[in-house]
Amino acid sequence: MRDPYDVLGVQRSAKPAAIKSAYRRLAKKLHPDANPNDPKAAGKFAELNTAYEILGDEAKKRAFDAGEIDAEGKPVAPAFEGFGARGPGGGFGGGDSRFETFTWGPGGFQRGGGGAGGAGAGAAGFEDVLKDLFGRAGAGAAGARPGGRRSGFQFEPDDFGPPPGGRDVTVAATISLTEAAKGTSRRVSLPTGKEVEVKIPAGLGDGQQIRLKGQGLPGTGGNGDVLITVHIADDPRFKREGADLRIELPITLYEAVLGGQVRVPTLDGAVSLTIPPGTSSGRVFRLRGKGLPQKSGAGDLFATARIVLPEGNDPALEQLMRTWRETKPYDPRSGSQ
Repeated sequence: MRDPYDVLGVQRSAKPAAIKSAYRRLAKKLHPDANPNDPKAAGKFAELNTAYEILGDEAKKRAFDAGEIDAEGKPVAPAFEGFGARGPGGGFGGGDSRFETFTWGPGGFQRGGGGAGGAGAGAAGFEDVLKDLFGRAGAGAAGARPGGRRSGFQFEPDDFGPPPGGRDVTVAATISLTEAAKGTSRRVSLPTGKEVEVKIPAGLGDGQQIRLKGQGLPGTGGNGDVLITVHIADDPRFKREGADLRIELPITLYEAVLGGQVRVPTLDGAVSLTIPPGTSSGRVFRLRGKGLPQKSGAGDLFATARIVLPEGNDPALEQLMRTWRETKPYDPRSGSQ
């Protein structure tokens, strides 16, 4: 595993915002869906997620910078400095001939004196080193876990802290508005390289997630989950407002004046709508149940009438409007100024 700073391409002095920005940029570039022909894409993406899991968490970042965890987030065992060399006086770790012995027995960790009775420079911190390295089973009378039996030099799994679980991974899937209304399925490529068919239920909102248990990246405690974030693509016809939809409905001048039947597109296909005579532009018609499905029932579709004049100049229409202006003038803006 490479250095997380190298993976993300940031300096060690990088701020959290810069680290997050670098991760987002690289996630888009390295995502397996964006590199379907690269067999190493899943591995690169997994490496990126591991790096961000460390540097994106301030506590883990401090631990990595201090050398307490490695590039995979695993604890690093401290070195036994000063315990390996004999000093000039025949003792361990310093120029002093005094030394101590450390033994394990029925009573747990035992400390015995030798020589002049004091610990040498290298051995003095050995008990603390064991505490750091082995947790509760390390030193003093803590020869066994609290509540457990003492059995000499024996470590049980949780003496080293809880094993880390797998890592969750977020994958994006984009569906159309019609698919959101009716439900659909998508074939999604996971960071592990595996492809799965995901069923997306009808009525799922934009940004909501589907969880695939145990399909994430592995860890010593098992696999994480895959969280599929569903995005609904914009539709050129409809505007979403929660479960309701809005649409602009173009009508002719004669349909506005005389009324008539017009076809209105919906997610279930076009339906017929009656335009009453004298309909003004901006009038809103409500089509119940023609919006997006939800738990309490489907939303509605609101169609706003917009009067559209024919293209080009029409002398007959222009003459009619001049006659109308002279014989039947009216001001729709009166009272609003």
